Amino acid sequence: MQERTEAEHITWINRYVSRKRTTREEFTELLKQVFETSDLREWIIQKFIGKFFSGTPHQFLVKMQRPGRWTLLGYAYEHHHFLKQWVKSCSMIIANTDFEEIHHYEIDNIISEWHGERGRFLAHHELLLKMGESYGATREDIYNTEPLEPTVHAVETWDHICRNFSFVEGMAAMHSLELIANRKMKDYGASIGYFDPVILGDGSVTKETADFLKEGYEADVSHSEVALDLITKYAKKLNLVQEVQAVFFRSIEEFDNYLNARIERGVMVENKQH
Repeated sequence: MQERTEAEHITWINRYVSRKRTTREEFTELLKQVFETSDLREWIIQKFIGKFFSGTPHQFLVKMQRPGRWTLLGYAYEHHHFLKQWVKSCSMIIANTDFEEIHHYEIDNIISEWHGERGRFLAHHELLLKMGESYGATREDIYNTEPLEPTVHAVETWDHICRNFSFVEGMAAMHSLELIANRKMKDYGASIGYFDPVILGDGSVTKETADFLKEGYEADVSHSEVALDLITKYAKKLNLVQEVQAVFFRSIEEFDNYLNARIERGVMVENKQH
């Protein structure tokens, strides 16, 4: 593959294996080191931190420390399309297994992310729409605005994985992404959190934004970590550890591009180009 200089493959090798040309034997050993682990849960967390929370964190996370109007509007427009896929992905994961604890986990996730519970709490999607409205967007515009190409590609990839792969690979593709808002990431070695918690109460963002961020801040610890335990359990049980690792790598690449689309959408909204 190196001889063919296939771009996506070479990029992955440069990022995760080595930037130097190696012998077949050296490459085999380096690749083995990337995937070797006695703890899949910890492996996922550390690879996720390396991708998004390293010494040079993802630019969207940098912007989210003290987010402005345009960053949050870009978030609202693109994340609507992410969450539309999310509920479909959870449903396909349910359809791909007979394990009841997976059904229960995904149903709870669908309720909290998409449906809510009347009289008790609003869905995460509803809170997202309210955040967008608090900065001048309309629901109609959010619904009718076509997602940017990186979001489209990411959504199509997640749909394909959850529709055609095993339920545990689908869970790895989707639920590992919830680590992004896990407030314990700094305890695991992240350089920064998803946002500076000070903004939840200092008036620098709208109340609706604080409500939206707070809900994810509180929920995604349990969401992501319960999921990681389930992924680890069933990947071992079904002998799918390496398959889960490979899908995870693909998913975080798509997520990286999708986070960039949030930034791009914010710039477009600011310049009245969306």
